[in-house]
Amino acid sequence: MSWFWEIVDRLGRLFGVESIKLVGELEVVVYDKDGNIKYRETKKNVITNVGKAEVASLIGGLSTSAFTYIAIGTGTTSPSSTDTALESEIARKSASASKETTNVTNDTLVLVATFSSADGLSGTANVAEAGVFNASSGGTMLARQTMSSPVPMNWDAGDAIQITWKIIVQ
Repeated sequence: MSWFWEIVDRLGRLFGVESIKLVGELEVVVYDKDGNIKYRETKKNVITNVGKAEVASLIGGLSTSAFTYIAIGTGTTSPSSTDTALESEIARKSASASKETTNVTNDTLVLVATFSSADGLSGTANVAEAGVFNASSGGTMLARQTMSSPVPMNWDAGDAIQITWKIIVQ
């Protein structure tokens, strides 16, 4: 259905109507204790309705809570624009934030966070979902996605999962 929105966008530009949208992309990379890649997946994500509303607040200066936290969880329910939280969150941390160029200069926010036993994670878990938030707990979720299949993590054996999230403003 993205072709439909591309046509709508082009028609809008033809008639002098500007549009803006957020597009997200999630990359998940799992490393073993020696730094070898065990798993890699890249997927588009769902931008949530509450996330869009918070972005509007940020633009208008009505909010100052930037989306700089990434959370992981074990929930497997498909993402929806009406989601407000992860289904089953197991960890959340502040991500490093930077900008890069996708279509125009600095139009893409890049968030990166790596989760490991250094974050207090122990035992095993099947990581199956991730999200972007504006607070260290609670807060507003901007985006969510599930992995194609749960990713088995053995925190005690030294596994680490790196989440890279790109939010492109188009």
